Amino acid sequence: MPAAFAERFNSGDPRAVRGLYEAEAAFVPESGEAVHGAAAIARQNAPFLGPGLPISVRPRQVHVADDIALLIVDWEIRGTVSGTATDVARRGADGYWRYVIDSPFGAGHRAA
Repeated sequence: MPAAFAERFNSGDPRAVRGLYEAEAAFVPESGEAVHGAAAIARQNAPFLGPGLPISVRPRQVHVADDIALLIVDWEIRGTVSGTATDVARRGADGYWRYVIDSPFGAGHRAA
């Protein structure tokens, strides 16, 4: 998941990023108030995608139980912001993993 997210994020295509989320996924922005659904998640991701700067990711921990995964991932958008995400993903019937909960600031953030 982290590598797929970075690849799609770095493509600059918001639709490609949206494809990594379940239809009713939750996105937890820095405020801590979750939003749900594709349109709301796209709005939250837009400010990060807008500048066109690349993201780098480094999985810290990945725990898988059947078709559910807990991901702790360090990330940085070059020169702007970084954080440690706490995410939950689920493998669909099609074999693809998608975010159920994306909390990019789950473990805090840092100015780069």
